[in-house]
Amino acid sequence: MLKGKVAIVTGSTSGIGLGIARVLAGQGADIVLNGFGDAGEIEAIRSDLERAHGVRAVHDGADMSKGDAVRGLVAATVEKLGRIDILVNNAGIQFTAPVEEFSAAKWDAILAINLSAAFHGIAASVPPMKKQGWGRIINIASAHGLVGSVHKAAYVAAKHGLVGLTKVVGLETAGTGITANAVCPGWVLTPLVEKQIADIAARKKISRRDATMELLGEKQPSQTFVTPEQLGGTVAFLCSPAADQITGTSIAVDGAWTAQ
Repeated sequence: MLKGKVAIVTGSTSGIGLGIARVLAGQGADIVLNGFGDAGEIEAIRSDLERAHGVRAVHDGADMSKGDAVRGLVAATVEKLGRIDILVNNAGIQFTAPVEEFSAAKWDAILAINLSAAFHGIAASVPPMKKQGWGRIINIASAHGLVGSVHKAAYVAAKHGLVGLTKVVGLETAGTGITANAVCPGWVLTPLVEKQIADIAARKKISRRDATMELLGEKQPSQTFVTPEQLGGTVAFLCSPAADQITGTSIAVDGAWTAQ
């Protein structure tokens, strides 16, 4: 379905981003991986994508906290691979604390990576997408883009901002062949969430299984984690002809979390 298309997936050397990159590669898209990590492991991921799916895959280690680097990632993609068709803004970081104790430096970092990076990537991608008359902008927001939780001031603010940015870009690009949508996952079993489970288990002196059920039970009625592959499937659907008129909206993939 996506043969000949080029997709950038930020924060894609692990977790949700890697799951999305694998699904898009499976649909035939050439992939630009982005993120930090062990160079050998990243090369193994890159070469595996090429071998398994017969696509081109490159890695760009652009720092998502720096606007110029984000714009440079888009420019380098067009230069190396000839085009940019799909931009998946997935890179994100997390930090929790009561608002009165929240580190200003952490606030700035979370806003930069979780929100401003998407703005810079979109601003750089829209012109070439308009020129070719087709583009898909998909922002990986969160259930926290739709509802709040305690101790997550910066994350919730950034993800709500990402949902708002999605609406504006959807309006501004309507009728151009470009769509912009947000995907809002609930709990996904990523290294970030694994750490939260471990913290709950240690703090409450309970088993990992009990800590997992406590985490899910508080928010996610399905009592089941969302998988990166399911999110990849949602992204692939948004890139399909069936989704040509879906734009400026948010799709919750959250086991009924935000239905409550």
